[in-house]
Amino acid sequence: MNDEEAARERQAVAKRKDRESREQTPTTSEKSLTRKERASVAEHGNLSPLTVYSVVLREGEDELRRPNTSLWWSGVAAGVGISTSVLAEGIIRANLGSDHPYLTLIESLGYAFGFVLVILCRLQLFTENTITVVLPVLAEPSRNRFYCAARLWGIVLAANLVGTFLTAAISVHGGIIPADTFAAILEISRHVAELTPAEAFLRGIPSGFFIAAMVWMMPSAKGSEVLVIVMFTWLIAAGDFTHVIAGSNEIFTLVLNGEMNILTGLVFHISPVLIGNILGGTGLFAMLAYGQVHEEM
Repeated sequence: MNDEEAARERQAVAKRKDRESREQTPTTSEKSLTRKERASVAEHGNLSPLTVYSVVLREGEDELRRPNTSLWWSGVAAGVGISTSVLAEGIIRANLGSDHPYLTLIESLGYAFGFVLVILCRLQLFTENTITVVLPVLAEPSRNRFYCAARLWGIVLAANLVGTFLTAAISVHGGIIPADTFAAILEISRHVAELTPAEAFLRGIPSGFFIAAMVWMMPSAKGSEVLVIVMFTWLIAAGDFTHVIAGSNEIFTLVLNGEMNILTGLVFHISPVLIGNILGGTGLFAMLAYGQVHEEM
């Protein structure tokens, strides 16, 4: 350990002792409480930003160590699972009708189904990784960590897209979806395809930010995870923002239905959303999340 590392270690220990001292020093009101009541106050306190950061950081470090095969099959499963969002939206639209006055608000609830499935099943979804695996890189930037993050991003993104392509193929050629539901899915997909690359990119930024924020909230949302997921994924759909993996299922549906060229779909629709999601999740939220606790470590 060199002098610089030793100095950082001493500084970290000093900050930890300072936090411990503040935790053990009762506030004015706590001086009147019994030991049991003080324990109750501590139990019901919110997690500190540094604690949340540490939880997400630990998850990120674990993800970086996972073998390629595990990442691949988890990513394919996530791509298949996230397609449930498009299916649920199509079912709601088919039953309510395209002329329902509150169609967008109600239909957007269906968008949450795939995210609930993927997140609670702990599957590898690319947009979640825009924050979880970035925090370890920011904490200890090194060539190896950059390589591990790039490896994970590449495998998970490719696997997610394979998963959404498979489900799109089943939807178009499998004959298992009712005709009215499939027609509704095509309507939804065509709406996404109407966005210009610039619009798709810009609408991908808030979406990436919301997904990253959702990951950040999970450690504090014990018992309310489903509500948090539904709230923010509904907001993405109701706000007409774009998500690269869920949106890829819609684009692939049009490609396999003969309405779009695969190259056009990848270059002009999927890629701009991908960049927007990365910018919102990594460029904005991850940097802000790291910045708010950097001086406390």
